[in-house]
Order: sequence, then C-alpha cells, then structure tokens
Amino acid sequence: MSVDDVRLRPDVVWREIDGEIVLLDLDGSAYFSVSASGAALWPALVAGASTDELASVLSETFALERERAEHDVRAFLQALAGEGLLEGEGRSGGPT
Repeated sequence: MSVDDVRLRPDVVWREIDGEIVLLDLDGSAYFSVSASGAALWPALVAGASTDELASVLSETFALERERAEHDVRAFLQALAGEGLLEGEGRSGGPT
C-alpha cells in the first residue's frame, strides 16, 4: 500500500489534543484515537507524504531500524484502511 494512492476520507475530521490525534468519522458516527507513533506520522500523512517519507519520520522520531519503521507504517495504514478511514487504492475493497 502506498500513501500516494490513499488519502483520508473527506468526511473524517481530526484534531490534535494534548499531543494526541483524535479522528471523528462523521459518516459512521465513530471516533478513534491514534497511538504516539501514529501521531508522529499524522502531519506527514495528511500532507501527502509517501510511505518512504513516513518510514523516515518514524525511524528518525523513535530511532527505529528502517525495516521496522516500514513495517509499522504499513500496519498503521492498513489499520486506518481497515476502519474505512481512507479512500483510494489502498482502501479495503479496492479503488474508490
């Protein structure tokens, strides 16, 4: 999955509150919070960073080995897609 192919659905709004990212799915009336590593990735994700750029952010922020950072970025994007919060090629169920 490449973040170049996915984006946050327009009906999902988010805010940073005390260093935590909180998402609200307006369509599904559900809210989510993002882990510390997800919060570190969030600004780059919403700015359209590639998966490679996201892995760099994670690796540098948490002093992770590159392979681990790439794995964690993929897992994060898959979790967002699994909750239906993304649209695009990486979304569960295929392209939108």
